[in-house]
Amino acid sequence: MHPEFQTGAEVRRQARNGLLSKPTPGLAPGFVQANLVVVPRDDAFGFLLFCQRNPKPCPLLDVTEPGNPEPKLVAAGADVRTDVPRYCVYEDGKVVAEPTDVMSYWRDDLVAFLLGCSFTFENALQAAGLPVRHIEAGCNVPMYRTHIPCRPAGRFQGPMVVSMRPMTMPQAIRAVQICSRFPRAHGEPVHIGEPESIGIRDLSKPDYGDPVEFRTGEVPVFWACGVTPQAVAVASRTPFVITHKPGHMFVTDLRDTDLEGE
Repeated sequence: MHPEFQTGAEVRRQARNGLLSKPTPGLAPGFVQANLVVVPRDDAFGFLLFCQRNPKPCPLLDVTEPGNPEPKLVAAGADVRTDVPRYCVYEDGKVVAEPTDVMSYWRDDLVAFLLGCSFTFENALQAAGLPVRHIEAGCNVPMYRTHIPCRPAGRFQGPMVVSMRPMTMPQAIRAVQICSRFPRAHGEPVHIGEPESIGIRDLSKPDYGDPVEFRTGEVPVFWACGVTPQAVAVASRTPFVITHKPGHMFVTDLRDTDLEGE
């Protein structure tokens, strides 16, 4: 691992300087990674309520003041406009740009939400000897839209998105035990095996991220995913939302252990 990717601050600095535009799995091991959702102030209460009603896919870590791009609780001095490797800008439910910064889109009424990410507990999975296939393969985690509905709030409604990691059943049971310690990083899996029963037809064709290899005896293990608000933005045809590009996370200054047991 290169030294510029060892801490959250270094990953953010590389992104801010335009030197990092790739997915962040495996970067800054031990530091909490976060999903980013930015909405206008008029939608901020509705999205806050959406997070409270859907804590598995949207565990809240920080909220900024309107117009202020600094997430003071998770990374004082950081800037959500520049410190993510790549963004998605949605207008009326459609992606209109995938820039490496959102300075030109920023407005004084925008509120940023930082949500927990499953990349946070992957360090603990690896420490326990469990496979994290997308890190082994050097690619992005596979993510899928399901037919599991989120509880609506305001204009926000739509399906849950899940991330997937192949494991054997004994490994999956151990993963449940480990991940239950990290409720603000999505916690334990929401589903194991039988992808069709949650609306996933083809594991080789993820809606976001990259497909990964299955090995003998492995089953798909699914976690709630912080890309859910992006599927909700599409389903709700939300007028304006900025998010991270799936897998391209905001890396905070919090340590994984700071979320353990919360």
